[in-house]
Amino acid sequence: MPRSLLGTKIGMTRVFDADGRAIPVTAISIGENVVTQVRTPDTDGYGAVQIAYGEMKARNSTIPMIAHDAKAGSAPKRHHREFRVSEGELGEYELGQKYGADAFEKIAFVDVIGTSKGKGFQGGMKRHGFKGQLASHGVERKHRSPGSIASLASNAGKSGGVKKGKKMAGHMGDRRVTVRSLDVIKVDPEQGIILVKGPVPGSNKSLVEVRESVRLYKTKGVKQKEVAQG
Repeated sequence: MPRSLLGTKIGMTRVFDADGRAIPVTAISIGENVVTQVRTPDTDGYGAVQIAYGEMKARNSTIPMIAHDAKAGSAPKRHHREFRVSEGELGEYELGQKYGADAFEKIAFVDVIGTSKGKGFQGGMKRHGFKGQLASHGVERKHRSPGSIASLASNAGKSGGVKKGKKMAGHMGDRRVTVRSLDVIKVDPEQGIILVKGPVPGSNKSLVEVRESVRLYKTKGVKQKEVAQG
């Protein structure tokens, strides 16, 4: 399978294990992913695979994209993503190949990548967890103020402005977020749905990327080998 597959976050629910314990899970719909381009070092200078996901009407697409997807025998797709692969792995892919939720049947842990919910302009307490100022008698009404940014925040000798990355009020959310090593609780190939333990970034009906975990602790690595062999 490609390094990642695209899907849609449906929402959260819960399932019960054999001991009756409730497990919070996120349902992700892994629809039909089609290989729409295979890049090779000879023609493109590097090796990569492009997959497409999401149905859309031809009238809402463009002529170049319609023709691009048609080369793979596919209807116009809404989302396209490209993933680097080694030259030795390129032979495993060809135009028109299709992947779905069944690709995760022998995978115990996945990484989920999405765009977090946008929360607009927020103060230091909500954005960074600051405790705020004193709220006792005689204190000015600046209880949620972050206070002084201190001399260490100056960028003297360069721009004279505040150092980049200083924790202050500002735009919160709406960023690419990766949640690593989530347990795959259930895979339903017929419905095209996988259930992963815990929350994933993004709002319901948002686009997410799901890939096999690339970094596992020792205990999870042992479990992954057992699932792959079993």
